[in-house]
Formats: sequence, C-alpha cells, structure tokens
Amino acid sequence: MLTTRSFLTHTLSHHPQGQAVTRILAAAIHAVEPQAAVRRFFQRQGHTLLINGQEYYLDKMERILLLGLGKASLAMTLPLADLLADLSPRGLLIPKQAPVHALSGFDIQPGGHPVPDENSVLAGEKAIQLVQDLNENDLLICLISGGGSALMSAPRSGTTLSDLRELTSALLACGARIDEINTLRRHLDQLKGGGLARLAFPAKVVSLILSDVVNNPLEAIASGPTAPDPSTRADALAVLEKYGLRQTVSSAILVGLENAPETLKPGDRLIERVQNVIVGSNLLAAESAATQSKSEGFYTQLLGNDWQGEARDVSRKLSYILKNITSQRPFCLVAGGETTVTLRGGGRGGRNQELALAAVRQLADMKDTLLITLATDGEDGPTDAAGAVVNTETLKRGLSAGLFPETFLDNNDAYTYFSVLNDLIKIGPSGTNVNDLIFCFGF
Repeated sequence: MLTTRSFLTHTLSHHPQGQAVTRILAAAIHAVEPQAAVRRFFQRQGHTLLINGQEYYLDKMERILLLGLGKASLAMTLPLADLLADLSPRGLLIPKQAPVHALSGFDIQPGGHPVPDENSVLAGEKAIQLVQDLNENDLLICLISGGGSALMSAPRSGTTLSDLRELTSALLACGARIDEINTLRRHLDQLKGGGLARLAFPAKVVSLILSDVVNNPLEAIASGPTAPDPSTRADALAVLEKYGLRQTVSSAILVGLENAPETLKPGDRLIERVQNVIVGSNLLAAESAATQSKSEGFYTQLLGNDWQGEARDVSRKLSYILKNITSQRPFCLVAGGETTVTLRGGGRGGRNQELALAAVRQLADMKDTLLITLATDGEDGPTDAAGAVVNTETLKRGLSAGLFPETFLDNNDAYTYFSVLNDLIKIGPSGTNVNDLIFCFGF
C-alpha cells in the first residue's frame, strides 16, 4: 500500500519539511488511483448503465465484454466487473504483469513493455478474437491506460514483430517523443489508430481512458485503439526522416507505411457508436498535489503539464526558474509532462532520474532548494525507481563518495549515482500511470 513513508529517501528523511513534502507527492498519486478514477464516471440504475452521462440499456444487450489494456488494466476493470457481476461479464485483461489473483470470467494475457514481444502479439490475437464477431446489440467496454501500445500488438501483414521491436528500440534510443512513436505504431498495427473499434463494429464501444500522454490526445494514448487518428502515413514517414531512421529501418517498415490502408479518421460514421472518456490525467495529479501543497502552507504554482524535450534541457530550464523565483518561501512549483533521453552510454536509469541528475550541479549553489522527479507509475524506464531527490547538498555528498555527476550523465547512469546516495524514490508499481511530475521546493 502506498503511504507517505514510501517516498522517504535519505534527503527527505533528514529534511525538516520532509514529511510535508511526502504528503504532497502521495496526494498526486492518490488522485489518479485507477479504481477511484473509473468510479467517478459511471453509475448503474437498475438495467441502465450511465457512463459520463450517456445511457446504455443493459437488458437490451446480448453480450457485455470488458477489455482492460495497460498498466492499470486490472485496477480499472475491477469496479465495472463488480457493478455488472449479476450479468456475468467476461473479457480480456492485458497488463504488464500477471496479477496475483485471477478475475472470474476473464482471460489474462500480459504483454511486453516498453518494447513489444511475443506475449504482446498473443495479446493482440486474443483481443481480435474477443471483438471480431460482435453485433449491434453487444457492448464492449474498454479500460485503457499507459503502456497499452507495447502490451498489445497486431502487426499488419508484411510487418513482423522483429521489425516493430527494432523500430521501437531505435525510436526510444534517439529520444523520439511518445506521440511520434505512437504515430508510427498506429500505421503499422491493425488494432491501433481506431483499429479495435473498427473490428468491433457494429457493437457499441465505450473506452474509459487513464491518460499518460501530454495534453491527452485520444489517438496517442495506447496508440488510440478506439479513437480516430488525424495523422497520416506521410506523417509517420516524416518521423523517420526527422530522426534519420529512414535509411536504417527494415524495408518491411517502409513498405508497410507506404502501402497499408489508412487508419480510422475523424468524421467516420463508425465513430458514432464509440464513446471515449478521459477519467484521469497528469493535470489532475498535479492539481491534487497543488491543493495538498497549499494546505501544508506552501506558496504554490503550477508550471503546466506539457513539459517535453530532452530531460537535460528541461532540467536546465526548471533549475533556472527555481534559481530566479522571487515568491515568498516556502514555495512549491509543480510541472508535468514527459521528457525524453537520447542514449549515449550503457548505464541504468530513466528520464526522471536523468533530469534529476542534470540538476545536481545547478542546485549546488541554491540555498534551501529541493527538486524531485516522479514517474507516476512508480517505474522510471527499465528500473525499480520512480525518480530521485536533489538538494543543495547532493553535489557535495556525491563528490565525497567520488561521484562526479557529469561522468554518470555521459553514461546515462543516474540510477547508480542516486543509489549510492540513497536518494532514489522507490514506491513500487503504483497501479496508475499519468506521465511524470517534477516538484521544485524552496524553504
């Protein structure tokens, strides 16, 4: 269970305001707890299910199927499975890890993440089997959260899993944004870019979506399996050009992008039978943290939820803001978004840890300041840390241990640096995922 103690690191354990800071961090995660987020948007009155104000008459439905996709799939599905228990709903869950306890009536097929694997393809095949013979009297309810793009994969004819794995790895390594990566995924996968909704037609489709994408574009969250896609194959090819990958990706990728049918587009009549609802987002988490911050007596300011770009560049910009803020103290600045990392070395870490490491020397000459990075899913990149804590003493403590931040940055090895200092935030998998948060404190 996530508590304020889950956030304590060396620095926060020894800071006079450490407990207040951990309460602010915990408030952000609790606000986007998947079960609570889903419950806010539906209710049942007899045979009528109301989802965000839209009515579905359960006694007129032949079949009711649930499809949970993403890191929060189980937690998001449980409330609806309980509400509809008398109707014996069945379905499919596609999580990152198999849950400890099975859910009656549901097939569970974990997929691979952040790069799709054979299990992802198996999950895609099962999703297709679940929806391909639905009729107009059936209801498909999808519970979608972050990670879904990799966890479920159904490569288009002519494109292999190996092709997609190679492409995904190359895009992640070169620092491509998640929306750019998903533009390619939508045009190479038959379930993405509205593909799932197309296969389920003429059934009614409802998707309750926990957003892990900056500004919540429906087509980008899990690559939009039930959403229309405004991008084109030309846009996908432009991403390859931007990162110099057109000459290095497999020929099957290029052929697929040039010849595959276009994705589902806005205005298609099929969309009339689909309801997409955002139930949680980075903004909600940031606002809840801000509310807690104010209650703790901090002057509080939201810096926006669209921070993107290279983690080191964002770190410099936030450090500059922190250095030049003239507000009263104590203060708390909250920023949200999703940065990227261009891999140059072979170390361990994720974008949140790298952003924190890039701030170590910047904060060394700032009195009574603190910077904290937090991946809301509890897992930053391929590590068991959610982020890290930096204050004015971090550089000094590191140098005393023989650690030079630049050396670790060059090797993309922020995890090792903060592990030695015991300043990694390790809250474990949170069960939710709404991108990343950065907190800047002054005391």
